Amino acid sequence: MKDFDAIIVGTGQAGPPLAGRLTAAGMSVAIIERKHVGGTCVNTGCMPTKALVASAYAAHLTRRASDYGIELEGVPTVDMPKVMARSHQVTLNARRNNRDWLQSMEKCSLIEGHARFESRHVIRVGEELLRAPRIFLNVGGRAAIPDFPGVDQVPYLTNSSIVLLERVPRHLVIVGGSYIGLEFAQMYRRFGAEVTVIEKGERLIGREDHEVSDAIREILEAEGIQVRIGAECIRLEPHPDGVAVGVDCSEGAPTIIGSDVLMATGRRPNTDDLGLDTAGVEVDDHGYIKVGDDLATTAEGIWALGDCNGKGAFTHTAYNDFEIVAANLLDGEDRRVSDRILGYALYIDPPLGRVGMTEAQALKAGKKVLVGRRPMSRVGRAIEKGETQGFMKIVADADTRQILGAAILGTGGDEAIHGVLDVMNAGATVDSLRWAVPIHPTVSELWPTVISQMSPP
Repeated sequence: MKDFDAIIVGTGQAGPPLAGRLTAAGMSVAIIERKHVGGTCVNTGCMPTKALVASAYAAHLTRRASDYGIELEGVPTVDMPKVMARSHQVTLNARRNNRDWLQSMEKCSLIEGHARFESRHVIRVGEELLRAPRIFLNVGGRAAIPDFPGVDQVPYLTNSSIVLLERVPRHLVIVGGSYIGLEFAQMYRRFGAEVTVIEKGERLIGREDHEVSDAIREILEAEGIQVRIGAECIRLEPHPDGVAVGVDCSEGAPTIIGSDVLMATGRRPNTDDLGLDTAGVEVDDHGYIKVGDDLATTAEGIWALGDCNGKGAFTHTAYNDFEIVAANLLDGEDRRVSDRILGYALYIDPPLGRVGMTEAQALKAGKKVLVGRRPMSRVGRAIEKGETQGFMKIVADADTRQILGAAILGTGGDEAIHGVLDVMNAGATVDSLRWAVPIHPTVSELWPTVISQMSPP
C-alpha cells in the first residue's frame, strides 16, 4: 500500500493542472494514466483534428488562389501521409510536453496502468495499491457505437482511428450529422474524398436554431458533400466496394456504397470499468458520474471532472472543472458549475461560434426576446477576405436587457463570439455591448450594429 494526499485518475485537461495546484500546496499526488498522457484533446480530439482542419483549409484556399489574383502552376495535390505526419507531430509534441510537466512536479508520481477501485479510498493499478483521502476522476470518454444492424460485420472508423488514417478514402460515409461528423465531412471533402453525411434527425446539428442548421447544410452541399437526413433505420453490411449503408430517408437512394464509414454518433464516458460501485460512486442511466454543483460525487472525498461527469463535453469545460475544484479546495471559494456560461464552436469553415441559449431555447423557456441579425455579406472584414458565408445573431431578454445567447456562423466566428461571452460573464446588459467601440476592420465591430437593429422575432 502506497499512501498519497491525493490520487488523480486520468491525464486529460483537468488532471495535470490539478496535480500542479495540489503539489504546489505541499500535497503528494499520484496521477494515473492507462494509455496516452494528455487525454482526448491532445491525442484524438482538438489538437490532431484542428491540425487536419488547417491542412484542409490550406488545400481549399490553394484551389481558390485565382480568386485572390494568385496564379499557381499545375493542379494542387494533397500528400495525405505528410498531412497526417504533421497532425500526429502536433499530438506527439503536446503529449511529451504534458508528460514532462507532470514528471517535473515535485511530489507528483505519474503511474501508468488501469485504475480500479478496491474500496472508497483505495485504487489498484496492476499489482500496486494506492490510498488517498481525496480522489479525482478525470477519465474522459470515447466514441459511442449504436447497435445498428450489421455494425459488428463491417470495419468502421471512429474519431480515434481516423486521425491516424494516412490515405484519402474514395467515398467516406459519415454516420452522424453533428459537430464531430461535420468537421470530418468538410475536411475529407477538401482532401479529395467523396463524402456523404447520414443523420437520423430532421436536420443537421439539431440543438442549433433552424437557420443555423440550414445555413451549415448549404455551406457543406456547396462543396459537394451529400447530406441525407431523416435516416431512421440505418443498417450496414459488407460490400465488394467497401461498406453498404442502408438508410430509410424521404428522398434519395435507399443504399449508399462507401469505401469507408466513420461512426460519429456521439460519446460515452469511460466509467464502466473503474469499479465505481465499490467506492459508492453513482452514475446515471448513460454512465455519467453523478456530481453536485461543486463536482463532488455521491461518495465523500471523490470528485469527477471533465467529460465523465456529463456537465460539458469540451476541453474548456474540463479545465474549468479543475478551476472550480481547486478554488474550492485550496482557495476557500464557493465556485459552482451552474455559474458557468457555456460557449463552444463548430470548426467547419467558416466556423460557428456559440454562447448561451438559442432563440428557440429562449422562447421555449418563456422569455420575451429581442433578436438581432446581420449576414456576413454585410461585414466588411468578411468581404475583404472573400469569405461572406453565414451570419451573426444575438438574442436578448426584452425586459431585463440581459444577453441570452449569440451565434456567429462566419469567418472568425470562433474568436469573435468571445466579445459576447465576456460581456455575459461580466453580467452586463446588451446596452453595454451596444456602446462599445470595437476595432475596425473586424467581425466583432458589428456587434453594436446588430444590437441597434434588434427587434421581436
